[in-house]
Amino acid sequence: MAFPFAYPQVGNMTKRGCAEVAGFGSRASLLARRPTFGGMSGEKIALRATFISMVSNALLAVLKGLTGYFGNSYALIADAIESTTDVFSSLLVWLGLRYSMRPPDHDHPYGHGRAEPLVTFMVVAFLFISATVIAYESILHIRTPHEAPHPFTLIVLGAIIVWKELSYRWVARKGKETHSTALKADAWHHRSDAITSLAAFIGISIAVWKGPGYEAADDWAALLASVFIAYNAYLILRPALGEIMDEQLHAELVMEIERTALSVPGILTTEKCYVRKIGMRYYVDLHARVNGDLSVRDGHALAHVLKTAIQAALPEVAEVLIHVEPEEG
Repeated sequence: MAFPFAYPQVGNMTKRGCAEVAGFGSRASLLARRPTFGGMSGEKIALRATFISMVSNALLAVLKGLTGYFGNSYALIADAIESTTDVFSSLLVWLGLRYSMRPPDHDHPYGHGRAEPLVTFMVVAFLFISATVIAYESILHIRTPHEAPHPFTLIVLGAIIVWKELSYRWVARKGKETHSTALKADAWHHRSDAITSLAAFIGISIAVWKGPGYEAADDWAALLASVFIAYNAYLILRPALGEIMDEQLHAELVMEIERTALSVPGILTTEKCYVRKIGMRYYVDLHARVNGDLSVRDGHALAHVLKTAIQAALPEVAEVLIHVEPEEG
């Protein structure tokens, strides 16, 4: 039986031919048309961004540590401690991304993308440990009399705040482009670093301008920064946990999938649409209603047309599993 719409000889066409008649092209041409960013794949962009973050954090950790030591500022030393953990967390992200890029194999038919949220959990653990250490050391310094920080530390801190905020925006943009949970977590490391540096700037300013009796303002700033770091860690943990549990957090993508499905001739409506995120790609389970009088062969061919249409419109979708439901009456 032929389709009840204008696909000539659809019942006798191959899957590839159905896709081409529908105007979506062959699977090979779709892969060729998949967008890249400046000629680079999303995975390579994420790896490069993570490596740059790692180098940046290492240089800043040394700068903060030396400035804090010679400038008598524990807030800066605490900041250096956090930047040091950032180096190791960025290294974990880099290794995790490298592993998640491995192609599917017999034991891992969906690929190795689950390594990414697992790495995110480790990054969050680093953040919580950093917050705890900074809070503990800050309380000790608050209870111990010491000299006020030197004014020159403010100049260094001002430059660090600007650099870390710019780093956050750049890495966060790359994380959004590549749909990388781990890269978004790494971006928040830059933001938390900017927050701790800002807190240190405020604390040191109070200690310098107010003079004797306000030396602990620097340490109070470090304590406040530890709270921000712990809160940011929770914000990073939440989406990664949802990803590993296949929580349905992709309402906008589901709407795009349903809109694309209804644009395909022969698809009457959609029912269930479940999306799971694995690494930087999405895997979709979709129920689509078609004319109940279609043959099994034609229904199967139409399902391939629908799958091709979805992957053409949404290149981040790696696979679509379609269940065809007959529309009766």
